[in-house]
Amino acid sequence: MNRSMTQQLLSFLDRSPSCYHAVDNLARTLEEAGYQKLLEHRPWTLVSGGKYYVNRGGSSILAFRIPVGRVTGFQLAAAHSDSPTYKIRECAEMPSAGGTLRLSVEPYGGMIARSWMDRPLSVAGRVVVQAENRVESRLVCIDRDLLVIPSVAIHMNRTVNQGVALDPAVDLPPLFGMGEAGKYRAMIAEAAGVRMEDLLATELFLYPRTRGTTFGAEEEFVAAPRLDDLQCVFGCTRGFLDAGENTNVPVLCVFNNEEVGSGTRQGADSTFLTDVLSRIGDGLGLPREEQMALFANSFLVSADNAHAIHPAHPEYADKQEYPVLNGGVVVKYNAAQKYTTDAESAAVFCKICRDAGVSVQRYSNRADLPGGSTLGNISTAHFSIPAVDIGLPQLAMHACYEVSGARDTEALVRAMTAYFSRTITRTDEDGYQF
Repeated sequence: MNRSMTQQLLSFLDRSPSCYHAVDNLARTLEEAGYQKLLEHRPWTLVSGGKYYVNRGGSSILAFRIPVGRVTGFQLAAAHSDSPTYKIRECAEMPSAGGTLRLSVEPYGGMIARSWMDRPLSVAGRVVVQAENRVESRLVCIDRDLLVIPSVAIHMNRTVNQGVALDPAVDLPPLFGMGEAGKYRAMIAEAAGVRMEDLLATELFLYPRTRGTTFGAEEEFVAAPRLDDLQCVFGCTRGFLDAGENTNVPVLCVFNNEEVGSGTRQGADSTFLTDVLSRIGDGLGLPREEQMALFANSFLVSADNAHAIHPAHPEYADKQEYPVLNGGVVVKYNAAQKYTTDAESAAVFCKICRDAGVSVQRYSNRADLPGGSTLGNISTAHFSIPAVDIGLPQLAMHACYEVSGARDTEALVRAMTAYFSRTITRTDEDGYQF
C-alpha cells in the first residue's frame, strides 16, 4: 500500500474545502508542472509541445498539452470538483430562539442530511469584492471550528432513532453565535481582506472540520469529506501529469455542478469542453475537416466514484456485479445509459488496465434500484465520442464523511497514467489500436 500517495490525497482533500479551492489547488499544481494559464476572453497562441490550462467560473478547469509532431486525436478524462453540501444564503444571519444566531442555508446536491449534524463545521468558498475601480473574486476559508447543527435531544423526540425527516429550513441552519446580527458578514469581509461595504456578493458553503484520515486494522481504509469526487480528481490529475507523451492531445477536465445536474456555464452540460477543443483545433491551424477527423478519433474516461458493497446491507448490491473496497478501479454499466460504458469502450479501458497490472471491478445497479447519472453521458451529448464510466469503490456516498479503500487511489493513478501514456486511435475496421 502506497502510504505516501494516501497522504497526498488527504492533503489535497484538506486543502480543498470548496470546489473553488479544489480548482485553485489544481491550477497551482499545473503551474508548478509548467502549464501556462489561458484566458477565454483573450486570443490563444498554441505551440508544439506547449502545456496549457483554462478555468471557467473559478470552479472548473481544463488542462491539455500539445504533442510534438502530428496530432491524431484527443484523449480525455473528466471528474467533478463539487460535492453535496449546504450553500449559505446571501442574507445569512437568522435570529433564533434563546438569543442565538443561526445561518440560513439551502441544500446543494443530494446529501445524507443527518451526517452533517453534531460536528464542527465552518465556511469556505469565494466572494466578489470591490477593489478600486473593478470587482474581483477572492477565495475565503474560515479555518476554525465555527458552526454546529445541533440535534434535538432524544428526551424531546423519542422516535428519533426510528427515522425522522429533517426540514432544511428548520432543522439544518447551523448555530453561529449569540447577540445582534452583523458578525457573520464582518467576519467574511475580514477574511477577504476588505471593508464590509466592499463585500459585494458571496458564494459560500459549509464544510466539515474533521480532517481526512486512514483507519482499520492495517490502515486499509480512508475516511474523509469530499471523496466523491475529489478522489477521482486527484487520481486523474496525477495520471495526466505522470504520463508519457503520445500523439493524441491529452485533456484533463474537472467540471463543477455535477451534483446539481451540470446545467451551468461551467458544468459538463455547457459549451466549455467543446469551446476549448475547437480553439485547440484552430490553434493547431487545422481546417474544419481535419478537426472533425481529430474529434472522431477521440476517447473519454468519465471518473466518478461507485458504490462498494455495504458490509451491513449487501442486499442493496447487484448479486453479480458489485465492487469491494481495495479491489481496484470500477467500470460502471447501465442499460439506460446513465453510464456511457459500452462493449468497445469497456474493452479498451480494461485492456489498458490489464497491461498496466491494475485490477478492474464491474458495477451495475441492482436492476430494481435506479442509480444516479454522472459526467459521461452529459459530456458526450456535446462532444460525441466513445466513453467509459469508471470510479473508485466507496461507502457512505454523499455523507458528510465518506469511506474508501486506501489502496484504490494508487490503482486509479496507475490506470490513468497508463491511459494517458497510450495513443488510442480508431482503425478503418471500426476497432481500436493502442
